[in-house]
Amino acid sequence: MLLEESLQRARGGDENAFAALVETYQTPIYNLCYRMLGEAGEAEDAAQETFLRAYHQMARYDPARSFKTWLFSIANHHCIDRLRKRRLTWLSLDDDLPPHPALNEPSPGPEEASVRREQSEMLHKLLAKLPPEDRSVVVMRYWYDLSYEDIAEATTTTVSAVKSRLHRARGSLGEMLAVSAPNRRPAARPALRAEG
Repeated sequence: MLLEESLQRARGGDENAFAALVETYQTPIYNLCYRMLGEAGEAEDAAQETFLRAYHQMARYDPARSFKTWLFSIANHHCIDRLRKRRLTWLSLDDDLPPHPALNEPSPGPEEASVRREQSEMLHKLLAKLPPEDRSVVVMRYWYDLSYEDIAEATTTTVSAVKSRLHRARGSLGEMLAVSAPNRRPAARPALRAEG
């Protein structure tokens, strides 16, 4: 079944068509939730809640919008709500937070695997220190390569606000990297590409 057909049928209440949409988007939604929340179990719950909310709101989905962006918007807002409800301090750099296995590429050499794991762990810990709104735009831009316009739509803000948040987040991440790893080899530092 084609995506457009699934969307149209799901909007009409077809549960099987909606299940096909869940199957198509479950990995990116889970990964967004995991990057936002930092815990696999909580990310699974948030992803399920995202799809539950999407199912109940399908009749209000505007087919002129990107379905993926619409789902990301629901997931983003839900994760930010969860983070606000936690009322806990952000993870410290001493906490151990391994990356989710689905986020690693298969078969790198041992040294490359070690460097990638170190980069992923460091970046994930640093991301956890960003305010939720800044973290969400970083994840959507650099993990999912969404356009500024799509991120603005998903976060219900403006393109200039997205650019500002990305600039602020990159600056914060750079400062945290300098403090946490002042003598680290350059190859071991995670890098976010600069925006134009």
